[in-house]
Amino acid sequence: MEAPPSRQMAVDAVRARPASHGDNSKAEGESAILWDEEVEMDDCLQVIMRRRSIRRFTGEPVPKEKIITALKAAMAAPSGMNRQPWSFLVVTKKETIAELCRAHSHAGFGVDAGAVILPFGVKEGQKWFDQDMAAATENLLIALANLGLGATWCGMDEDRQHGIRPLVGLPDDQFVFALIPVGIPAEEKPARTQYDENRVHWNEYGARP
Repeated sequence: MEAPPSRQMAVDAVRARPASHGDNSKAEGESAILWDEEVEMDDCLQVIMRRRSIRRFTGEPVPKEKIITALKAAMAAPSGMNRQPWSFLVVTKKETIAELCRAHSHAGFGVDAGAVILPFGVKEGQKWFDQDMAAATENLLIALANLGLGATWCGMDEDRQHGIRPLVGLPDDQFVFALIPVGIPAEEKPARTQYDENRVHWNEYGARP
């Protein structure tokens, strides 16, 4: 059965299925997604490991529908008490892209990007803000990679807010969590894991299998 367009990311990139087909819980206004196809373990891992930090872009515009699809994946992330503290500002104007990237000391490579995405929200009073925003940002990056786009997560702190917010009209109570240049890749990096068994402890600290 063909998935509706609003769910195509789940089919094309994530192709994930819930643990139980008997779970008919609904998010507000939407039904839970139930898939019938079996997904091989390697396929699932490839979806995640395809995400690499891409810093060279062709300068071509990024299709709007791909950005929207990636944002749907971002907003599928978990959040504490389901508060969903995130909003996303998408910049596609070339001059503003360049200004934003030059305003961040580690984002200068992004001047040739086709878009910049800024995940942001009100941080004050949100106990789990950083965890929630990180979950959404990683979902976003995985989705972008599986849509054939390149991106890099450039971190933001309090000091960098003052150089970024005025460029896009964000008020002072909005915290920009990340600056993400997005574009058509001009470089290729293979999918990979950085699994290290020495970082895994079983049942107690220092225990190995």
